[in-house]
Amino acid sequence: MEGYISAREASYRWKISERRVHQYCLAGRIPGVTRFGRSWVIPENAEKPTDPRKTGRK
Repeated sequence: MEGYISAREASYRWKISERRVHQYCLAGRIPGVTRFGRSWVIPENAEKPTDPRKTGRK
């Protein structure tokens, strides 16, 4: 599909596991993500979701 990448490609780009990308997709944390059969398709220009556990405090 033109303009979309797979969860595996996103995991390589964002340097996280493919399982974590699937969790982000299920939680709705990636805007524009859709299900295509049994796979997730993610817009090419999607940004990696931030980790809500990190508040920036030290």
